[in-house]
Amino acid sequence: MTESTTPSTARSSAIMAAGTMVSRVLGFVRTSLLAVAIGANTTMGDIFEKANTIPNIIYLLLAGGIFNVVLVPQIIKASDSRDGGADFVSRLLSLTLLVLGGITVVVVALAGPIIHLLTKDWTGPMLQLGTAFALWCLPQIFFYGLYAVVGQVLNAHDRFGWYMWAPVLNNVVAIATLVLYIAMFGAYTPARGNPELWTGTQTAVLAGGTTLGIVLQALVLLWPLKRLGLGLRPRFGWRGMGFARTGKVALWTLGTMVVGNSAYLLYGALASSATAGRLALANGGATVPGEYALNTAQLIALLPHSVFVLSVATVLFNQLSRAQAENDLDEVRHTINSGLRIIGVATVFGAAVLVVLGGPLGRLFAGSGPSALASAATLGQVLTILAAGLPFMSIYFFLNRVFYAEEDARTPLIMQSILSGSCVVLALVMARLVPATVVVYGLAVLFAVFNVLSVLLAHYFTRRRLGDYGAGEVAGTYIRLGYAALGSGAAGAGVLWLLGGYDDGGFAMRSILTAMVAIAVVGTVMAAAYLLLLKLLRVRELNDFLAPVLNRLPGRG
Repeated sequence: MTESTTPSTARSSAIMAAGTMVSRVLGFVRTSLLAVAIGANTTMGDIFEKANTIPNIIYLLLAGGIFNVVLVPQIIKASDSRDGGADFVSRLLSLTLLVLGGITVVVVALAGPIIHLLTKDWTGPMLQLGTAFALWCLPQIFFYGLYAVVGQVLNAHDRFGWYMWAPVLNNVVAIATLVLYIAMFGAYTPARGNPELWTGTQTAVLAGGTTLGIVLQALVLLWPLKRLGLGLRPRFGWRGMGFARTGKVALWTLGTMVVGNSAYLLYGALASSATAGRLALANGGATVPGEYALNTAQLIALLPHSVFVLSVATVLFNQLSRAQAENDLDEVRHTINSGLRIIGVATVFGAAVLVVLGGPLGRLFAGSGPSALASAATLGQVLTILAAGLPFMSIYFFLNRVFYAEEDARTPLIMQSILSGSCVVLALVMARLVPATVVVYGLAVLFAVFNVLSVLLAHYFTRRRLGDYGAGEVAGTYIRLGYAALGSGAAGAGVLWLLGGYDDGGFAMRSILTAMVAIAVVGTVMAAAYLLLLKLLRVRELNDFLAPVLNRLPGRG
């Protein structure tokens, strides 16, 4: 333990990490059950995916940036005041309830037009069911905001665990909802894929139960908030809330969030055309990936980044900030160089695992029934395409943080605008040139390609600002990591072939359970091969990557 790391900090970090990991595992269980309940590459799966995804994106687009960027710094400052921030938090919560309440009411009233705007080529029954789902799901906007604000208040008072563990409750409720749905209505079959046959009870159970999880995720935080003893009460007034003090950094950051989330809404609208495109196909169009497949593949592809890169980047961001504050550019360049090489150890291997195990991973989220294998194959293909861009996405993310450490949010906005603007134009052109049945594949290819281009763009801006940070050394490390990943992938592919991963109905693809076994076996073999090859290739970054874990073992300093 370093001098700067106190036992309470280590304990808080452990509690937060545990909550995050448990929540992610339960989230994957929830997604797998959802496919069992309403199918994967199905009309019902895509319609519900659309309605349940919109609230979070709209929240981030309209309010999320304000709460996370503009107000959070003021919460931290207010917590050091004489009243512990009671006056500020009272006004903040009152304002939150008013603003979010108004936004939610307007958005819910516009549920129908929103579904029309964010879908492409949907039939009347599809739009009607999508609107019904949206009426149940859109109120989540209010509770996403309440969860974010109350959670940040708790974090400012060193109550970290509640904020990270509340999503566990949400996922537990969602899982219970899906179990109840399957018990009441049975697992999905192609015969039940007609929106016109869907009942109000099915909508209430599925969408209502999902929203209930978000509601409880927010409300459970009110109990620890009360225990802070701030004596909160309704108070109104904008003056003194800190908007003027946040400055240009917050405004540029808000712009970046608006650009990114607006583009994502358009990608979702283009992906929704696949839902209508599969209607005339045999087997319910199970071979056509739609919005559910795209979002699920992105969720899986982000796992290595979320588990490894975010934790490393958080630590190194503090080092970058201190070095920038001291105008120690040599230390900044050194931190960039070492940080990029360290995260590559995880992301390059993660990409190899996702490519090799795309099929079995897709099987976990393809549901049950006769079309499950076809759905698993297409989901695996989308995942494989996205995985190719994983290391580049993490490099771009890290280089972005270099500018934020300098309190320069304008450059990330410029980069985001260039990338999103270009990708949106190409996505619109692609959607006009290719059939709706392959549009999701096209989007996945665009995402992967633009992850590569984003690194070139970020490298240009970083080098222009800081000079040479050793990009050649970083590239050499990634080449050696790539060799190790290729060897690991070959070993994994051989084991997967022995397990029938490339045969229709083979052991690795036979069921969700057998897919889990195959993933565990192949993943273990790949990890062992990767570590061995890194040692043989003398990749010293492996020791830097493993040091935080090894130092926590008994007897290690």
